[in-house]
Amino acid sequence: MSNHIHTPGLVAVDDHTPISATFTVEPLHSGYGMTLGNSLRRVLLSSISGAAVTSFKIEGASHEFTTVKGIKEDVVDIMLNLKGIRFRVYGDEAQSLRIVKKGKGTVTAKDIQTNADVEVVNPEHIIATMDDDKATFTMDLTVEIGRGYRTIEEGTAKKASDFVALDAIFSPVLRVRYKVENTRVGQITDLDRLLLTVDTDGSITPRDAFEEAAAILVNQYTSLAGKTRVVAPVTEGVATSSSLEGGLSDEPAALNTSIEDLNLSARTTNALINNDIHSIKDLFALNDAELRDLKGFGSKALDEVKEKLAELEL
Repeated sequence: MSNHIHTPGLVAVDDHTPISATFTVEPLHSGYGMTLGNSLRRVLLSSISGAAVTSFKIEGASHEFTTVKGIKEDVVDIMLNLKGIRFRVYGDEAQSLRIVKKGKGTVTAKDIQTNADVEVVNPEHIIATMDDDKATFTMDLTVEIGRGYRTIEEGTAKKASDFVALDAIFSPVLRVRYKVENTRVGQITDLDRLLLTVDTDGSITPRDAFEEAAAILVNQYTSLAGKTRVVAPVTEGVATSSSLEGGLSDEPAALNTSIEDLNLSARTTNALINNDIHSIKDLFALNDAELRDLKGFGSKALDEVKEKLAELEL
């Protein structure tokens, strides 16, 4: 078992649909699959930013316990339907929207008169049903940005006296599942692989939700770590998030080449691995004197390593 805590990488993203994806994270220190999976799941379900209706006003209805002429549903039913509308809001300000519908038919989310800062994600969502050809349905909505669940009492926006306040579910993540499998790196066989599946409501992509959750956790833990930093070894063969996106690294890819891929003698290879040197980058972190002082590593092994690096023009 290595005495280092490996830094994991996002090695694969399997997009099942535009709103569902599975993320593969490895290698993780033994037991960290469950630790990281549970942490990410809790943050994904509770803390990702989203938008929801927080108050509304229906012309002709003075409170929620009433009916509206020409409308099949009562106001309580309409309130429940409003909670199912999903928005994508570009900005932090509360948005005021309106619906005006005339004649018999179904009032859906696509009838909402949006602006440049608001997009309705599920336009076919039903809000109300009009059963009178002469009826007019007029509704004003307030849409706000938030995180998690907010009760009516916790609402911060000032509501006009004729507006009805709603409790709001802001979270755009509908479901998160994870499982932990065994994996290995070289001769280290007790590492974890995390498979995390994220389903969203369409107002955010699974990848954006995943990255936001990871960023939230980073901010939380960094604030507690002070100036302490733990240096982790580079894990060979593991793709990073930037490499998955096609980004270029500031370091040559050859630096991440595994020691086992250098075709050194078995004795030299084992000496390096036993001293937790797993890549060319790990070699460059030590000077000649430090390499000679490694257990089981001497001048002949050092000369062999230098010759190999010279062949690779490193």
